[in-house]
Amino acid sequence: MKFIYTILALALALSASAQQAKTKQDETQSFSEYQQVAAALKPYIESAKSGDGKLSRTAFYDHADIVGSIGGQFSALTADEFAAEINKTGKSENIQHHIAWIDISGPAAAAKVEFIDWAGLRFTDFFVLYKKDGQWKISGKTYDSHSNN
Repeated sequence: MKFIYTILALALALSASAQQAKTKQDETQSFSEYQQVAAALKPYIESAKSGDGKLSRTAFYDHADIVGSIGGQFSALTADEFAAEINKTGKSENIQHHIAWIDISGPAAAAKVEFIDWAGLRFTDFFVLYKKDGQWKISGKTYDSHSNN
């Protein structure tokens, strides 16, 4: 009987060790995916500061839509139209941003980014991203300008 308890204890210890290794591997993969999604948002974030619509456009899939409002006026744009608006807005050198959260499930992700002083306004942007062929891109964006809405 003592032998059976020893075997069971050994089996439990090995199982716990294997689970811990799997958890560490899962955590490493999860952290890597988080960094990849943050990197996919970087061209968009940088374009807010530089006013470079072409840079912003690289972050989006061709089918992407951008929906939100500024000054209470609803806006629905394609990624190309949005890039043109960034060019018109120009630089926002004092802009600050914060990635509030990123949530990932397989090849799908969502992110929330806060901006202060983008052309004098505060924005909250919600992004939906998808990983295709190993690359994350923005599939859609919804935003609030926090002014007169």
